[in-house]
Amino acid sequence: MNGAYSGWLIGAALVLALVSLITAVRNRPMGPVLLAGLGLLELAVLVQAGLALADLGHVAEKATFIGYLLGTVVIPPAAMWWGRAERTRWGPVVITVAAFTVAVMTGRLLQIWNAGA
Repeated sequence: MNGAYSGWLIGAALVLALVSLITAVRNRPMGPVLLAGLGLLELAVLVQAGLALADLGHVAEKATFIGYLLGTVVIPPAAMWWGRAERTRWGPVVITVAAFTVAVMTGRLLQIWNAGA
């Protein structure tokens, strides 16, 4: 796994979490900016998953690593669906939690990856 790419992904997820938190505090529903941000986050997570699966040889805890990887892939689409269904300020709160979760899980992926190196 590329540490620089993962760091960028964590930063992007935290920026999305902050923007969606600001949207929730302003009592606004999820709009096209958050929707686009989630789409870009999902694309970045898919790229990371592809890169990580291509070089999985030295990871000691493969099942745990793949579980975290699949979790990060599933969270953004689930949040998009739930956020679109919730047309109150709680829609952006869902996006905030999802983006923060992706950031934390990506950090955990790096820990698992580096433990096997």
